[in-house]
Amino acid sequence: MPKPDSINMLRFLDVLLKHGNFTRAAKDLYISQPYLTQTIKNAEQKLGIQIINRESVPLSLTSAGRVYYQYLTTLENQKDAFHKQINQYRTSAHQVIRIGVLSSLGSYLLPLVLPDFLQVHPTTKIELTEDISEHNEQRLLHNELDFLLGQNPETIAPGLTIHDRGKDSYYAIIPRTSALYQPEQDFINPGTININTLLREKLVLSPRGSSIRRQVDYLLQKYNVAPKTIVESTNIVTITELATAGLGITLLPNSVVTRPNAAQYNLYPLSESLISLNYFIALRENRTLSQSEQDFMTIFLTNLETSMATINIQNTKG
Repeated sequence: MPKPDSINMLRFLDVLLKHGNFTRAAKDLYISQPYLTQTIKNAEQKLGIQIINRESVPLSLTSAGRVYYQYLTTLENQKDAFHKQINQYRTSAHQVIRIGVLSSLGSYLLPLVLPDFLQVHPTTKIELTEDISEHNEQRLLHNELDFLLGQNPETIAPGLTIHDRGKDSYYAIIPRTSALYQPEQDFINPGTININTLLREKLVLSPRGSSIRRQVDYLLQKYNVAPKTIVESTNIVTITELATAGLGITLLPNSVVTRPNAAQYNLYPLSESLISLNYFIALRENRTLSQSEQDFMTIFLTNLETSMATINIQNTKG
């Protein structure tokens, strides 16, 4: 297939579709209208297809044009992935560390490690890939990531080395809209609510594939409960806000801190024997680490252990 300058063609097509005509698009692109028109025509001639439906108002892509547009997008994504992979082999003072993490999990784990790490290695570039664990595990196995930060390593893919730092318990947010809500109580005493009853309430959950959801799904399966899921979100802050606003109950690890507010919701600690998680860092087996990568892993494990100890102390006082 002919390969015109894909990044320029993507830009030209994006702006053309945005404005719907060649004149305004050319003005936005700071090029002449004849040049833009001829560029599109040249691409059409090389491909032997019509990219732009000139009979529509505003202008639109033809069916073949949509295929071509998707091809250009895929080509640019592949180029970007290639450059990210090849950069690790270049001799440079600016090393890249590629980290995979679920976005909701990263809000807790990344602040534990990145500020301290970048003080020691200020020239190191961090590249984040925020996706569900299953996808990031495959990226790690195929050398597209250096580290995976996650929860509950029991189901991790073979071929990866795991380093963890202790368990974290869960709690439930019970909003005042729930029949289980107890007025004027910041905390409900552990073990006083039947877990089967709790799980049958309206729920706000993370999506399937996330570590937290796997834990919740295990409970639902264990107690044979079909969940009344009101909404799902990959963002732990969104989940927390929706639950405290009364949309439904949610289950969160203790590392996700929610301030008590008895007028709006209760916080109900769950037994560690019932549900818990274990944070970890994973890398490919038998991989030799650079000094900066070894420092990253050490700082992560040390700071995580300190954070977990602090949370446990706070929960004990609570």
